[in-house]
Amino acid sequence: MDTVQGLDSVVKAMVPRGAYFVPNQQFNMFHNIDRELYAVLVMNLCRDPVESLHCIALWLWLERVGFKKVVTKLLSLPRVLVNELADEALACLGVIHNEKVSPLSTRRNDTPLMQRLIDSELALPFFAKHRLIAVRGLAKLVNEVCMRALKDIMQQAVERKAHQSLADLSLYHQQQQRQHPRQVQVQPPLAARVPTPAPPRVQFGSLPAAAQTNEVHPDDRTIFVTFSKGYLVHEWEVREFFTKLYGNCIESLHMQDVMPNEQPLFARIVCHSPAAIEYILNGNVKAKFTINGKHVWARKFVPKRPKPASPAPPPPPFNLPVSLGI
Repeated sequence: MDTVQGLDSVVKAMVPRGAYFVPNQQFNMFHNIDRELYAVLVMNLCRDPVESLHCIALWLWLERVGFKKVVTKLLSLPRVLVNELADEALACLGVIHNEKVSPLSTRRNDTPLMQRLIDSELALPFFAKHRLIAVRGLAKLVNEVCMRALKDIMQQAVERKAHQSLADLSLYHQQQQRQHPRQVQVQPPLAARVPTPAPPRVQFGSLPAAAQTNEVHPDDRTIFVTFSKGYLVHEWEVREFFTKLYGNCIESLHMQDVMPNEQPLFARIVCHSPAAIEYILNGNVKAKFTINGKHVWARKFVPKRPKPASPAPPPPPFNLPVSLGI
């Protein structure tokens, strides 16, 4: 199909297919190339397992609405191009899941590689126009196809990343002990570290030594982070994430005080200096991170300053009794 105009009738004509049970082995064999492409994303390119699963779902959905052999074409490309196409797929997913984006507000040249891959003028306005249909189709593919066909590869990617994270953390501790032999940092036991889907980590390096100072009030060098309800983030995950990305930037970390069966929804990270906040937020007011597949928002902490007490009213003038004759 060469043009986007011909897709409208195809998309609207889509009807749910009948469901019947297929053994896992046969199911995986049928989706063998989908599994192979997913393995390239999470194993070779070290992309986030959850985001990669949704990329696969999007490409499968494109095949279902009329574009032929999208996955096969992707597998034939160099991995650097596959990585770029995954980024474009995430941009499309962002439009699909954002109700505030209208077809008129999106540009037609934001997906040049995808347009060349499928030989069509398909662009972001198409996904904005067919948002509701795409959401339903993607949800069905994620739940009925991707989660079943890709879950074993996802588990392997998660376990490998967890082992790599622990190895990197151990190496970091060894380096810290050599550089600062008198400082001892207590970490939670390994048994308490439950691996969850983790995104790829990019080492940006540690803060400059000149920035490591705590002469400023803690409130002025604190980051406030919030977590999504239903996605538990542990203290060790937060500490490990920011330490790996930004070096020894944390002076103290304070999770929300909750009952044992409740989930903390925010935390305060006291950095060694205000420069660390600018470095982590990259000059932005707010920044979004993904910690082990869970979204975390960070911004500069704004303390609630107590209001100054109003000055007491002056006492009423004291008048001597008239009987004193004064």
